[in-house]
Amino acid sequence: MQNKFKYSVFLMVIILLQTCILYGQSSDLKKWPKGFSPEEVGTKVAGHFLATPHPAYSADSKPHIPYFEVCTWYGALTFAKESRDKKLADDLALRFQPLFDKDSTLLPVPDHVDYSVFGTVPLELFMQTKDQKYFDLGKHYADKQWDAPEGPRVIPESFTFYNKGLTWQTRLWIDDMYMITMVQAQAYRATGDRKYIDRAAKEMIVYLDSLQKPNGLFYHAPDAPFFWGRGNGWMAAGMTELLRTLPKDNTDRPRIIDAYKKMMASLLSYQMKTGMWRQLIDDAEAWPETSGTGMFTFAMITGVKNGWLDKKIYGEAARKGWLALTSYINENAEITDVCEGTGKKNDRQYYLDRKRLTGDMHGQAPVLWCATALLRK
Repeated sequence: MQNKFKYSVFLMVIILLQTCILYGQSSDLKKWPKGFSPEEVGTKVAGHFLATPHPAYSADSKPHIPYFEVCTWYGALTFAKESRDKKLADDLALRFQPLFDKDSTLLPVPDHVDYSVFGTVPLELFMQTKDQKYFDLGKHYADKQWDAPEGPRVIPESFTFYNKGLTWQTRLWIDDMYMITMVQAQAYRATGDRKYIDRAAKEMIVYLDSLQKPNGLFYHAPDAPFFWGRGNGWMAAGMTELLRTLPKDNTDRPRIIDAYKKMMASLLSYQMKTGMWRQLIDDAEAWPETSGTGMFTFAMITGVKNGWLDKKIYGEAARKGWLALTSYINENAEITDVCEGTGKKNDRQYYLDRKRLTGDMHGQAPVLWCATALLRK
């Protein structure tokens, strides 16, 4: 009887340990419950992207490919590469072909950070296919971002930034540090020319010095003193993409890695027990939001894999984040509870009342970034 009791206890301990490893009380970023692996999730979400038409988006300009489609497309392409899914990669390239001819009017004019980021996709396609037409188009967007100010969007401050060696598209919104960093990092990856990544790092320093708060997080803007989830997500993902590529001898790297670690430590303290982060990161009454959660999880996965963050502490947080995030994906491969597009406002209730969308690409994109990061060596 005593032996039978001991055996039962032993079995219970084994089951408990297995459950902890699979469901989050672990820093393991390789073993996942069925349906939660990066391969399974990434394949579904990338397939959904391929089946989705270009969003009808014009904002204050002509209809064009929007930044949130660019971010999702980039995520799908990198996932295809890391998962070695050639058919997916080919299909993602086929989606681009009409933009060279019948749909060329959808190409954004590169006179704003949200439009210049478009160059990220053709540069990724060039690196995967070596087709020169992608290179030429993508490099054009990266180069125009640092050209002299021109066009109807130019304001006096444009020249102030330009004369300091920054892009004239600088506006000191936290979103910018993904949009600017991404296309410049891609241009460096595609060309090997240090000017692209060095100027992205210089730009990042200006944003960090201007916007990062003592707790490591970022207000949406100086006149919108709220730690909005996705806004901070853009900054976290932007620093991550920059650090992934920034040469170790770049003189700005120590400052950027310090700011990144400071932000990650703060995010760790605000992660919910479920693994999610909130619409307003530090507000207990704010709802759990998926796009910010995805971006923070991507930043932590990448930090652990590159040795910037403690594997046990942040690996566990990243695992919880991924399991929580993917539990919000419905049967149509759409992620739910995505904050709608949000301009800055000095009003707490404004952020709490934002619509919760399903399948919005602001949320689909970071799921693919996370799947890619989990597959990277």
